[in-house]
Amino acid sequence: MANRQEFERQVKQALGLSCSDYQVHALCYLDLDHFKIVNDTCGHVAGDELLRQITVLLQEKIRKTDILARLGGGEFGVLLSKCTLEQALLVTNNLLSCVQEFRFVWQEQVFSIGASIGLVGIDTNSESVAEIISTADAACYTAKNRGRNRVYAAQTNDQERLQQRGEMQWASRISQALESDWFCLYVQPIAAITSTAQNADDGDYYEVLLRFRDEERNLVLPMTFIPAAERYDLMHLIDQWVIRTLFRNWTRIVGDKQSIYAINLSGSSINDDRFFDFLYQQFTLYSISPHCICFEITETVAIANLSKARHFIQSLQRMGCRFALDDFGVGMSSFAYLKSLPVDYLKIDGSFIRNIVDNPVDNAIVAAITHISSVMGIQTIAEFVENDAILERITELGIDYAQGYGIAAPRPLG
Repeated sequence: MANRQEFERQVKQALGLSCSDYQVHALCYLDLDHFKIVNDTCGHVAGDELLRQITVLLQEKIRKTDILARLGGGEFGVLLSKCTLEQALLVTNNLLSCVQEFRFVWQEQVFSIGASIGLVGIDTNSESVAEIISTADAACYTAKNRGRNRVYAAQTNDQERLQQRGEMQWASRISQALESDWFCLYVQPIAAITSTAQNADDGDYYEVLLRFRDEERNLVLPMTFIPAAERYDLMHLIDQWVIRTLFRNWTRIVGDKQSIYAINLSGSSINDDRFFDFLYQQFTLYSISPHCICFEITETVAIANLSKARHFIQSLQRMGCRFALDDFGVGMSSFAYLKSLPVDYLKIDGSFIRNIVDNPVDNAIVAAITHISSVMGIQTIAEFVENDAILERITELGIDYAQGYGIAAPRPLG
């Protein structure tokens, strides 16, 4: 079976024939959906055996003139020579059916595998080998995103494909940014608005915000590049960069003042068992009190793996850190989940705060969240406090803290 280098050479040759002889070909990007489960459950020896059996299965279903390659992990590429996109759809659906029907047996365990397949045509309109492969990869990701176990054929004006290509480009820029310090940190004050909001020794309270400076030094907001970072497993590296940068500049920025800095954490960090060691190392290296750090995780991340999130929160609280549950209220059965999460703060989602003055339903929801939080001994933070009218209303409801442009705009750290 061809490796990636040989496969790319064959694709380049097919592209050349498309341009010179007007031939049409197709490229299929196949990703086994449950390969990681076999590897994690039974070990890499079992994973290797699965790959061998899948290789034999796929080779039996393609022509001798077609090229099968392993591109890495559980990913395969198939170059279908002199094959229209319509014909390629028939072939790839046949490959999909074979993989779906296949059962992998290892030491009395039986696994269903499944696959997601991306498909792209190669013709005179194709630009380059890199563009062809990245388009097929993006189409494969779209197939996964739509529920797995399916084929997705990329079209010329495919918006999803263009979005995935954009994310791939961002993934490369993020990796370079981490090495070159193109990221920068901003902070936004979180103001105490009730007498019970903070103890006298807590000092000021800020949320740490991430920004990206592009090649023209323009600021790029996180939601432009975070989806790419999540897809390409870069979020834990970004989290570590934020912590390392804040801690490294702590003495210069904070000095002897007592302050709380809230840092957002991704699901990747919560699921990374090495994160605790990294964090302990940073606290020790820079002699920073964990009491000054509040980590924020979103409600969506927390409820995705409730037991893992609870253990994570409790472990960091034992170190002395605080915890806030961000975007609270947007998830299903929020109050039921809240009983299982020992957080210090609740950040009420801005969608409820933005229209609280004019929308009685939002007002009632926020009032309920505030009341239950008070009963549980959890302090509340309102996001998106944009004007005095909102500030007055949330103060009446007994919310402890306010954050938003009506309080203070984000500013560069230091």
